Amino acid sequence: MAKKIMDTKKIRDNFCEHHHGHCHHRGGKAIYGLGFIGAAVYYISTATGFWMGVLGVLKALVWPAFLVFGLLKSLGL
Repeated sequence: MAKKIMDTKKIRDNFCEHHHGHCHHRGGKAIYGLGFIGAAVYYISTATGFWMGVLGVLKALVWPAFLVFGLLKSLGL
């Protein structure tokens, strides 16, 4: 039991060192991943051809930029 606790602490410490001493939660990656899947499905389903589908996948990679752009545009900024 004590070895398991030490191993967990060692893994956490290695992760923290890798990120300049700051521990980060990975919830943002899950949200980005789900957003990517949703955007990819949307763009591919509305694509009129193969290359438009490829462009849709590329757009899905940067969906947060489109989200922020639309939000700022709707706010009039």
